[in-house]
Amino acid sequence: MTTARAYAASSLNAPLAPWSLERRGVGPGDVRIDILFCGICHSDVHAARNEWGGTTYPLVPGHEIVGRVVETGSSVSRFRPGDLVGVGCMVDACLTCSSCKAGEEQLCETGFTGTYGGTDKISGGVTYGGYSDHIVVKENFVLRIPAGLDPAGAAPLLCAGITTYSPLRHWKAGPGKKVGIVGLGGLGHMGIKLAHAMGAEVVLFTTSPSKVADGARLGADAAVLWKDPAQLAPHAGTFDLILDTVAASHDLDVFLQLLRRDGTLVLLGAPDQPHPSPNVFNLLLRRRSLAGSLIGGIAETQEMLDFCAQHGLLSDIETVPVQKVNEAFDRTVKGDVKYRFVIDMKTLG
Repeated sequence: MTTARAYAASSLNAPLAPWSLERRGVGPGDVRIDILFCGICHSDVHAARNEWGGTTYPLVPGHEIVGRVVETGSSVSRFRPGDLVGVGCMVDACLTCSSCKAGEEQLCETGFTGTYGGTDKISGGVTYGGYSDHIVVKENFVLRIPAGLDPAGAAPLLCAGITTYSPLRHWKAGPGKKVGIVGLGGLGHMGIKLAHAMGAEVVLFTTSPSKVADGARLGADAAVLWKDPAQLAPHAGTFDLILDTVAASHDLDVFLQLLRRDGTLVLLGAPDQPHPSPNVFNLLLRRRSLAGSLIGGIAETQEMLDFCAQHGLLSDIETVPVQKVNEAFDRTVKGDVKYRFVIDMKTLG
């Protein structure tokens, strides 16, 4: 066992504050990582504030982790001390179900183990995330950060990057395809960058006129203020794929009507209240699909990191000291960041 310094939410209404926890020792298949940077995902806010229910306190959030390997177990073959690595949203899964065998550990049929707030299959205790000075993770769930990727800018790729990359790949975004991205935040800005790099025509849907220029800077070919029916009208029935990143309840019919025959609207945002039920005829009449998508498997996440290195893609970030994490949470809720906060974990010391 090792003692880790961390920032934790001790209860529902408590701000995150310094805390110490015990990490399991490094077993034969484990990698110990000293954490350099950890992104702040809106999911961290939802969990700390129990907005989805089921939070176990104390909670140490953080699943966009980049750090250096400092120790490896006797059976570890892929990593050695000094390697720059990452850890995303999961740290274990059954590895025996059909989903795991297909490389889709995020869809594990018995449920994957979350990087925080889950049950550690080895120690039996609660898993604690990346708002900490170090972490111990099974080799199978550690990712290599390619050379050339800035460690801080790469951290949000472990969630925001793979959450948008996975559906873009699954629904075959690329040349000749028209892709819409709803919302310009942590997920949305990576969706634009990735879809553009894949060669698709990309359209941003936003409610903020101030974000139109940023959409173009990130790679969008056009931007639509989706509360304006006149701006929506020319795009009716023209999209192959729309990724909806908005984490608040809203009208899905607006976007279903924009899909062409066999087009798909994929929900990525997880609101704390359900979306209104869409009109079934918007699905029936053009064989449209309404789908959901969750992160990606370990192999696909590594593929995403390599793709980002090849195309020079990073998250747009604002780096903050850990002492400002509560302020960053509030600003995340307000959308007051372009486009992801990343904690510099050396400030923990």
